[in-house]
Amino acid sequence: MSLSNIVLTAPDWVDGELRRLPPHLHTVRDRMLAVIRFSQINVERDTGGPFAAGVFERDTGKLVVIGVNRVVANQCSSAHAEVMALSFAQRMLKTYDLGAEGLPDLQLVVNWRPCAMCYGAVLWSGVRSLAIAGDDPEMEKLTGFDEGPIRTDWAEQLNARGIEVIKPVARDEACEVFRLFREKGSLVYNGRGAKKAGEK
Repeated sequence: MSLSNIVLTAPDWVDGELRRLPPHLHTVRDRMLAVIRFSQINVERDTGGPFAAGVFERDTGKLVVIGVNRVVANQCSSAHAEVMALSFAQRMLKTYDLGAEGLPDLQLVVNWRPCAMCYGAVLWSGVRSLAIAGDDPEMEKLTGFDEGPIRTDWAEQLNARGIEVIKPVARDEACEVFRLFREKGSLVYNGRGAKKAGEK
């Protein structure tokens, strides 16, 4: 085993699905529906959890990349959809700072509010906009995931740091994927022990 690098992989279906999308998705709802579609495929094909995230140019809607949750497949607890999408975007754009001078304002689109870890990733990433499908307890109720402690003023904290928050966007469509995840009895990999979706 070599400790010289860490490799996080996307499912083999992602490239094909990305090619099927138009190069620009002009409305936030269209961007969210594309992200939700990726979360659905991830569940249907058992390639990860029911989460996806996309990076887009905020003003033009140009697609940079969409990533999906890959915790179990990559044996990496940080391989959440947001981290995957942000990491791929940073590699593609050759910068650790997605808000760097010369770049267009970038938007992260996620099919639910980021968990405690991914909230920090949003802050550090450099994106200027975050669009989410929802931020109420429904996702945790449907899936059994524990998203960790989130401040009640989490959106205001992002706003204060120059990151706009847009919500909710296509909430009902996002929840349908979470219901599918539960109905399939998919793996819920909380750090205090795994269980099947729907189990108490």
